[in-house]
Formats: sequence, C-alpha cells, structure tokens
Amino acid sequence: MILQKDQSSTSTFLASSSLSMSQDLSMPTSKKSDPVVKRNRDFAWQIAPTLMLSFKYAWAGLSYAFITQRNFRIHTVIGILAASLGVFLRLSAVEISVICLTSGLVLAMELINTAIESVVDLTVKQSYHELAKIAKDCAAGAVLVSAIASVFVAGSLLLPRLFALIQSAMQ
Repeated sequence: MILQKDQSSTSTFLASSSLSMSQDLSMPTSKKSDPVVKRNRDFAWQIAPTLMLSFKYAWAGLSYAFITQRNFRIHTVIGILAASLGVFLRLSAVEISVICLTSGLVLAMELINTAIESVVDLTVKQSYHELAKIAKDCAAGAVLVSAIASVFVAGSLLLPRLFALIQSAMQ
C-alpha cells in the first residue's frame, strides 16, 4: 500500500512538472535563418555543435588558468625550462618526451584543481564548510604530488647530464 502511494505521488509530481524530460535534454533545433554557431553559449550542459568550438572552449579554460592562477604560470615556465634544458643537454627524444609528459600532467592537475575550486566556491558561496576545505585541499594535494613526481623525473634525467657538462667545463 505504501509503495503504491509513493509511485502515484511520484507520477503526479512528474506529470505536474512544468518541464518534461524532452525539454530538459533536447538540443535547440536550428532554423534556416539561425546562424549555425551561436556567439554565446546558452547552457553549459549543451554539447558544442562543432569541434572547433570545443577547442575554443578548451582554449578559454587554458587562458583563464594562465591569467588567473599564479601556480599554473609557474608550472608552465618550469616545464618549458625543463624541456628546453633537455634539448640543450641533448637528451634523447624519449627522455624529453617523459619530461614533457610529466610537466603536462602537472598542468592538467592544476586545471582540475582550478575547476574543483571554482565549483566548490560556486556551491558554498561566501560561507565556510569543512567539506569544501577538504575538497580544495585534496585537489591542491594532487597537484603537489604530481609536481614532486615531475621534479624527481626531470631531476633524474637532467642532473646527471648537467653535472657531466659542468665537470667537463671545469677541466
């Protein structure tokens, strides 16, 4: 009896809802007079209609992180310097690729950290919440772990060659 009451109240709720599922999830249909690509993005949950627009949104995220996040800029500069030093020291292509991959991992973790922080800030607004602190601290910790791993990888590849170069210059 209780189960039937819950099912009927759920059905009543769904029937009385002002938006149906098809309205929530459907993409807007384009008319011949509408431009193929809209200049503004109506809903964040919509899929970009073109691959180029997807790249534009991704570039906007990278630009935002580079402009607003000090640590993203620091990691970018250090990654470029490490890869450049690898080229200067004539590391193999595989070794340079490993340095670039680990640097890219750190940058990807910074982007994820920025996204998590933004969503948490949006959720808790101006109030303090212990779970928000945990989420932000864990995301920052993930960046730290990847950055430390990247330093170890780059150090193990670059330092022996760098010490050998310095030693040969002193002789």
